[in-house]
Amino acid sequence: MSQSASAVEPPPSKVRRTSFNEGTGRLAALLLSPTLIVLVLVVVYPIISALRESLYTSGGIGDDGFVVEGTQFVGLDNFAAIFSGETGERFWNAFYNTTFFTVTCVVLETLLGVLMALVMHKAFKGRSIVRASILVPWAIPTVVSALLWKWIFQADGVANAVLGTQVLWSTEGWQSVLSVIIADTWKTAPFIGLLVLAGLQTIPDEVYEAAKVDGASPWKTFTRITLPLVKPALLVAVLFRILDTLRIFDLPYVLVGPNKESVETLSILAFLEANQTRYGPAAAYATLLFVYVAVVAYAFVKLLGADVIGEARQTGKKAGRRKKGGA
Repeated sequence: MSQSASAVEPPPSKVRRTSFNEGTGRLAALLLSPTLIVLVLVVVYPIISALRESLYTSGGIGDDGFVVEGTQFVGLDNFAAIFSGETGERFWNAFYNTTFFTVTCVVLETLLGVLMALVMHKAFKGRSIVRASILVPWAIPTVVSALLWKWIFQADGVANAVLGTQVLWSTEGWQSVLSVIIADTWKTAPFIGLLVLAGLQTIPDEVYEAAKVDGASPWKTFTRITLPLVKPALLVAVLFRILDTLRIFDLPYVLVGPNKESVETLSILAFLEANQTRYGPAAAYATLLFVYVAVVAYAFVKLLGADVIGEARQTGKKAGRRKKGGA
């Protein structure tokens, strides 16, 4: 009887493990609650407020030059107005500019960032100085960086002096687009380089030594070893840069100026509408930009498998624990 009764009782280790997991979960929820509250206040509430504001018309400047008071529910009229007439042409131009800047800048920044990371990862005399100097552009605030490049691209600036010609960089056309691309690439390529460098430092030296013994060329070593092993860090860096560039505002606004069709982005359109106290259309622009960014981020993570929150590592650890338990 005593043996059968003891056999029915659950193992004490499982009981202790269950109570430990429950206690850990409650403690984690308690510790995370302040962060979640702050996120709700600074992220969720503004998003809901913008969605609500986009369904109303408020503000605006009347014929008498004063701000019109009161709000009126208009449903989806603000969104419909964005896609119609001259406003629609301006929206699609800004959408194209935003997408073009994102694709062009991120590609250039990725190439230069990986090159910077490879240089900073090498062991040579003065490496610390090189690392510090490469990271300086990224540490400079965007507005300050835009002003620096604005002075460089002046009619009597350094750029024209080097080229030996007079290019009006802040006027409509390809020159203003090129100036924004150069300034943005110069500033943010070190960011990608920093994250890729962190990934490079996790690769054991034994891997490269084995490849060298096998007679692998430098190009094969890079494509077969380095690139696959730094892929998680590189994808996260590229994702962050894509999301940041889709919201680009301050650099083209300060460097080139407002009301320039060649560099006008969705963020600039939203700002200009809000600056004219047309808060409903401004909220509609902001909502469309939010949807665009969310769709791009979701597609990037799903298609390319960017391990943003470490799910792959967590899954691997769980699989390892299950194998040990089965053994």
